[in-house]
Amino acid sequence: MDNSFLHTKKLLLVDDEPELLKMVSSTLSDNGFENIITAASVKDAIDAVQDKKPDLTVLDVMLPDGDGFYLMQKIRCITDIPVIFLTAKDEGNDKLAGLGLGADDYISKPFLPQELVLRIYAVLRRCYKEDSPMINLESSMIDFSRAEVHKDGEIIPLTAMEMTILETLAHNEGRIVTVDVLCERLWGSNPFGYGNSLNAHIRRIREKIEKDASYPVSLITIKGLGYKLITRK
Repeated sequence: MDNSFLHTKKLLLVDDEPELLKMVSSTLSDNGFENIITAASVKDAIDAVQDKKPDLTVLDVMLPDGDGFYLMQKIRCITDIPVIFLTAKDEGNDKLAGLGLGADDYISKPFLPQELVLRIYAVLRRCYKEDSPMINLESSMIDFSRAEVHKDGEIIPLTAMEMTILETLAHNEGRIVTVDVLCERLWGSNPFGYGNSLNAHIRRIREKIEKDASYPVSLITIKGLGYKLITRK
């Protein structure tokens, strides 16, 4: 899937550390993002949300005139844009509070800039779809807008978990997605112990998308690593 359309999304970064804002902004620009707005306080952030209408915001929990939780509540009164929280290292309560308010993700300081970029990509992909969310496989076609597989003249519905797996694989088309990443997408931040359940979902997906589920050519197992999806142009 071509995700270049994500680079046009407007991002709001809210943090009172100028060097961090500069570093993150530079990294995002280097990764193709074209519209980056920064704010160093709750007031400036609210003004930016109202005036600039960002598509996603990254919020620090600690701000000079309030906190990120208060700011998120204010933002939610204006818009439903996705939110990623920046939390202090090992502050589990902050993570739970942010997720409880409806945040889409969180990342702990200190963090690698590229990790934040990948988290932003992941949230944007979940929240913003391309106009034609359909992909062709060797023996079937997936319509993500309707959660359906079209194969041999038959329309086969997909479950929510099957959709999550296929969307994750499709967004990384041709690349390996590890078992841990898929389990985290399905079952949250503590994905251990779900390998057998994932295998069962993969098996059912293959029955829906492959000509012969015993000899898959579209949803491939990479032994010891994970899976990848092979699409047909």
